[in-house]
Amino acid sequence: MTVESTAARKPRRSSGTKRAAGAESARKTAAATAQPHDAEPQLVQLLTPEGERVESADSARFAPYVADITTEDLRGLYRDMVLTRRFDGEATALQRQGELGLWASLLGQEAAQIGSGRALRDDDYVFPTYREHGVAWCRGVDPTNLLGMFRGVNHGGWDPNTNNFHLYTIVIGSQTLHATGYAMGVAKDGADSAVIAYFGDGASSQGDVAEAFTFSAVYNSPVVFFCQNNQWAISEPTERQMRVPLYQRAQGFGFPGVRVDGNDVLACLAVTRWALERARNGEGPTLVEAFTYRMGAHTTSDDPTKYRRDEETAAWEAKDPILRLKAHLLATGGADEAFFARLEEESETLGKRVREVVRAMPDPDTMAIFENVYADGHALVDEERAQFAAYLASFEGGE
Repeated sequence: MTVESTAARKPRRSSGTKRAAGAESARKTAAATAQPHDAEPQLVQLLTPEGERVESADSARFAPYVADITTEDLRGLYRDMVLTRRFDGEATALQRQGELGLWASLLGQEAAQIGSGRALRDDDYVFPTYREHGVAWCRGVDPTNLLGMFRGVNHGGWDPNTNNFHLYTIVIGSQTLHATGYAMGVAKDGADSAVIAYFGDGASSQGDVAEAFTFSAVYNSPVVFFCQNNQWAISEPTERQMRVPLYQRAQGFGFPGVRVDGNDVLACLAVTRWALERARNGEGPTLVEAFTYRMGAHTTSDDPTKYRRDEETAAWEAKDPILRLKAHLLATGGADEAFFARLEEESETLGKRVREVVRAMPDPDTMAIFENVYADGHALVDEERAQFAAYLASFEGGE
């Protein structure tokens, strides 16, 4: 079975009874996973930075999190990460060339996004922030569609319902509430699909996120909160945001939290699968903390050299998610040099297409800003449209 096929749609089944029965299971799971706040944080890891699979005695600690995948799956995950990184690098270069107004890079976070993204089924729904380029790739969103908003030619560039992938959310943390409300609706519909909300460590300090945790717990919503803890909320380090490991916050809301090695694509895949299955089985929400690192700037308007040390960045470079999977593939004979050469050619083709598409994007109709504001129109919008049209007309015939 390929990685892509792991997201294949499963037949829907009535899950109202399962969700009711899952409430008690959720309480038991939360109690079982509770730890004192001063306990050593446990990190789920299935692939070491050196590319070795975690086996034998250690695997018993992570029994619920199984990455039972084939060599073909591993090659697929590697391809996903490489192409996502190439797309991201092209977008950063385009911004530096003046083709994009801004870009938020995912450099270093490929494993967290590809691992979790490949754990999803087609009928699951995703609520991203503005950095989930890898998850968008897994959902089948054309990478070039992600760039329109950053070029200033549209408000998103894709239909959320086509791929069950919501538009990027710039307002920090608000998408967790959107996901919770959507998940409550899924439960009321009796569907067995799940919802996942992505956010960062900085967003976890927002009140919206706490409200989402409360509502999802009380209503036993089928939602997974996937936090990419990349250590920095722009220039604010995690130690100035929280007193306990981030995943332990879930305990106070009554559902389990898990910390996973965010640079280990296999662990991210396995833990997210487990959390999504809990949601589908009526066991309520889960908080997954992907412990990773933002290798680049927060956005292209940021300069990380002003607030973090080179030694810190170098230490995380040694944990690179792509290099560790490549090391594993080479050591196990899962891929040869011909595979990597073909992937490099595919990467070059993707980069060229991204550059060409972005530069060919047409400017939008100036009056389009007034469209789709309200479903049935609004008198105030009509008035503003007329005023703006008159303003534009005042320039006609001018020098």
